[in-house]
Order: sequence, then C-alpha cells, then structure tokens
Amino acid sequence: HVPVMYPGRRVGNRMSMPVKGTLPLMVNMAGMIPIIFAQSILTFPAVLAQFFVPSTNPFLSGLGVWLQNNFGGFNNTYWILYFIMVVAFTFFYTDILFQQQNYGQNLKRSGAQIPGVTKGPPTQRYLTRVMRRVTFVGAFFLGIVAIMPFLVGLVYPIAGSNTGVLLVSSAGLLIVVGVIRDTYRNIEAELKLRGYDSALLVR
Repeated sequence: HVPVMYPGRRVGNRMSMPVKGTLPLMVNMAGMIPIIFAQSILTFPAVLAQFFVPSTNPFLSGLGVWLQNNFGGFNNTYWILYFIMVVAFTFFYTDILFQQQNYGQNLKRSGAQIPGVTKGPPTQRYLTRVMRRVTFVGAFFLGIVAIMPFLVGLVYPIAGSNTGVLLVSSAGLLIVVGVIRDTYRNIEAELKLRGYDSALLVR
C-alpha cells in the first residue's frame, strides 16, 4: 500500500484537514496470463517436431528429435526456459497493464498526492518503480508455481509422470484464489452501494 494524501473538504469558511489514504498495488497483477503465454510459446516447437520426426530427410528428422528432447518438457533446459519466460512475461504484462491505469494523472485530477512526490508524471514514474519491485516477488512466485511439477518430480520421481495434473492443480489454485478475491470485492462494493456496513463481511 502506497500512502496517499487526499485534499480536505471546505466546510463553510473552513478547510478540513487532508485525509490519509492508501493506494493498494497487487503483487500479481498479471494473473495466469504469463504462464499461458510461456507455455504456448514453448509448446509450439514440440508440436512442430511431430511433423519433422517421420521425415525421410535426415536433417529434418534430426531437428525434430532435437526439438522433442529439448522442448518436450522432459529435461532441465525446458523448465529453466519456462521459469525465465514466466518471470519475463509477468514483468512485461504487468508494466503494460499498469501504464494503462495512469495512476499519476488520475491522482492529480482528484487532487490527491503521494507525500514527497510531485503530482503528474513524476508520481507515475514513482509508482512504476514501486510496482516493479512488488512485481519481482509476484513474478518469482508465479515462476515457482509454473515449474512446480518439475520441482515435485525432483523430490518424488514417481510424481514426475503426472506433471500435467500438478500444473493444472497449481494453476487452478491461483484461479480459485483470484475468483474468491474478485467475488469478495464485488460483494463489498455492493454492500457499500446499498448503505450497509462493510464489517458485515468476514475479514
């Protein structure tokens, strides 16, 4: 949460004190998108290899075997690339989403200001730096979730054959948490809209 000062309201001839607030920044703004992107790109060479392996051309056949060995999800290279791509895509996608929000301009329009930071573009640059630091933790965690089948396979070799199930389980957990979070926020917003106390929700 980034501290934000909102301007006070004028009551008669007096001006009320500025209101302290916070601007929440999500650890994982990208959600499951980086995992989907990385998996799609890494799966493509293995799919392509299926057409090359049966070829009578030795070069194409050898290329197909090499692609299957390196991008089939059976060696360390695949999982290292997978982890790196998930982390990179998380930073890239989060940066795009965050710039679209344009928090600096929105805060300036509402008269709010982050203490010690100039309004407008400097605020946006400051928030971008903070967001990238926060995203580092989220990107690393998402990368670990992506390669969880490989890590489990190192500890329990028998479980290595169920990599697809493990990946779906870890990815599904993120989706469930995201749905619960969004549902909670929607219910909270609806309660506030109808004049109920948000304390009715279990915290």
